[in-house]
Formats: sequence, C-alpha cells, structure tokens
Amino acid sequence: MMPVVKTLSVEGAIGPSADKFLVRQPTQEEAEAAVRTLLLWAGDDPSREGLADTPRRVAKAYKEFYKGYAEEPRRILDRVFEEVEGYRDMVLVRDIPFYSHCEHHMVPFVGKAHIGYYPSKGVVGLSKLARIVDVYARRLQTQETMTAQIADVIEEVLEPRGIAILVEAEHMCMSMRGIQKQGSSTMTSQYRGVFRDDTAEQVRFFTMVKSPGM
Repeated sequence: MMPVVKTLSVEGAIGPSADKFLVRQPTQEEAEAAVRTLLLWAGDDPSREGLADTPRRVAKAYKEFYKGYAEEPRRILDRVFEEVEGYRDMVLVRDIPFYSHCEHHMVPFVGKAHIGYYPSKGVVGLSKLARIVDVYARRLQTQETMTAQIADVIEEVLEPRGIAILVEAEHMCMSMRGIQKQGSSTMTSQYRGVFRDDTAEQVRFFTMVKSPGM
C-alpha cells in the first residue's frame, strides 16, 4: 500500500501578499525517526528507558510549538467593530507574552509584545491582537521578521491611521550558547502611518508602554 502523502500550505516569511507554497508533511513515524537520529548525534542512546518515548513526545510538542503554520492571521482579524462612538485615539495592548523559536538554532526566545494603533474603519477585540502575536510567534522566526509580520497583517486588515509595534525578548541562542550572556534583551519596533511620520507619536507610544501602574 502506498503511503498517504499530506501537504501543508505554508505562508511566506513576510508581507500581506506573500505567496504560499506546498511542502510534503512527514509522517509521524518519519518525525520520530528524525528525533532518534538527533539523540544519537547528541551522543545518547534513544533506546534507553528514559528516552524510549522521547521521539513521540517531541513530535507532539512540535505540533504545539509550531501550530502557527496552520493558522491564518487575517481570519483572526476579520471581525471589525465599527460602532465605537467615534473613538479615534490610540488603542494600546501592552505586555502580550509570547515564546517562539529562533530559525537559526531552533532554540527559544521569550518575551512580550506591545501593539498600539489609531483606528480608522473600526477596532478589533483586544484578545485578537494577542492571538496575532501567537500565530507568528509559533513559527520558526527571527524577532525582526515577527515584528514586521505583526505590523503587516494589522495594517492590511484594519487599515489604521497608524500602527506601532514594540517587541522585547531574551534569546536563548545568546544565553545558552555562543557568547552565553544571560539576561540580555533585544528590542525591535515597527512604526507605520502617523507613528512613522510623527516622532512625538512614537514618544507617546513608548511612554505609555513603559509607564508603571497602567
């Protein structure tokens, strides 16, 4: 009997018009075999008691770690609330926690995202912005790319007058390997519309993000 070959539709790296391409999805057995190979490469015995079920667990964990590939971010933002009593000031959701995995070493980076925008045609539920962060975080990423992707999809769907994104994260590829500098953090930002054109708006956004007690 010929094996069933599944395909995955994977969104391109960045931009609302990024093409999608099809890749063959390995079987569960192939995924577990790959984990056994890595365990051997690391110098351990995948058949010993403590590791015997590790390949199955890792394959299951990967489905959770990288579930963002199976999610369409534009659908998350497809319900816009237009009746907001004329509200046109900044909407800010800060301290959105996330974890992701570096595409260079496949080790975690963990942090929080802050999203601010000036509504144009309406607003979305605040939880939707947190879900957008999760969709892109749960893929192999660079922090710079993830920051731009979040801005791109919000700009495309909501068409706000301005959008500001700030992402702060600690990268395990810096603290666990290489230069091994624990506690260092990386900040990336994206400014669109009025935030890009007016530095005072950038200052206001950053001040609101960093103000204690809000």
